[in-house]
Amino acid sequence: MRPQVVAHRGASHDNAEHTLRAYVAALDAGAEGLECDVRLTADGHLVCVHDRDLRRIASSRGAVSTMELAELDELDFAAWKNPWRDLDDEAPPLDETLDRVLTLRTLLETVADYDRRVEVAIETKHPTRYGGLVERRLVEQLRHLGWDRPGSPARVMSFSWTALQRVERAAPHVPLVQLVEKAHHWPMLRRVIGEDWLVGPGIRELDDHRKLGPRITKAGHDMHVWTVNTAADLDLCLELGVKAVITDRPAYLLDLLDDRDL
Repeated sequence: MRPQVVAHRGASHDNAEHTLRAYVAALDAGAEGLECDVRLTADGHLVCVHDRDLRRIASSRGAVSTMELAELDELDFAAWKNPWRDLDDEAPPLDETLDRVLTLRTLLETVADYDRRVEVAIETKHPTRYGGLVERRLVEQLRHLGWDRPGSPARVMSFSWTALQRVERAAPHVPLVQLVEKAHHWPMLRRVIGEDWLVGPGIRELDDHRKLGPRITKAGHDMHVWTVNTAADLDLCLELGVKAVITDRPAYLLDLLDDRDL
């Protein structure tokens, strides 16, 4: 069975992660899903940022949780990916609005307005100074779009079992993905997660611990695997019957699947 191809932080192999440019590129490539991480700003906006601070992606020491959205909007979230772009006289002019901080609301509205069904996998990052407020704000945004109902194109992921419990109580119809960082965490998680929860192990753990994948499926859980970027990674996922592959390279994985006639 062909797995769903989900763009990890957008088409982030070739574009700056979590920018609207990266997500538009993923949609143009045919990605069937988009993955994002969310953090809460000081003035209550959910933004698509992985790290707690901005040193890696925006050359700022500021923590997302201590900054307001207007402050974040002044930063360039893409220059780190191509630091020499200003020296390329032949490069076409860039629309800088595609390279600023991306709010979750903008991403969800982009997906809602797209001309085909695209699913969104939203990871809440923990620990955070705002605790459960992150999940509360997230559920509010899903409810605004009617995406808290059965058949929602959104699913919520987290390494935090407590965070997923919060979402389950507030929006019981939204699918949940328990992310698994280490194989030895699975025996404990297996006892506490919901029967219908999905499970998200990393590809390296599946490769290094070949019994992990079969144990997850034997327990009755479908797998959404991160971060699947090579042909060998994809082959392992196909062997295990993985339902979704989360990748930095959606166009490449879609081509691989087409070559395998899946």
